Amino acid sequence: MHTLHKVVNMHEAKTYFSQLVNAVMEGKEILIAKAGVPVARLLPIKPKKKKIKFGMLKGKIKISKDFDEYLNDDVIKLFEGT
Repeated sequence: MHTLHKVVNMHEAKTYFSQLVNAVMEGKEILIAKAGVPVARLLPIKPKKKKIKFGMLKGKIKISKDFDEYLNDDVIKLFEGT
């Protein structure tokens, strides 16, 4: 979550741009104003979440019906949570 850090005028934003970007990287929000009226907002970019695509291996993996035939009861209970 970002918090409003300050409102700066256009000239100040140009002069202190790298410091403002550093503040944004710390999660702060900067408003840039022209003639005292906010016209732009500097915000940190949220990293994109990797989208999970279900079923992408469908038809590529085959599990035989007897895959658990040789497992002892204790191992099966561990998998089943019993």
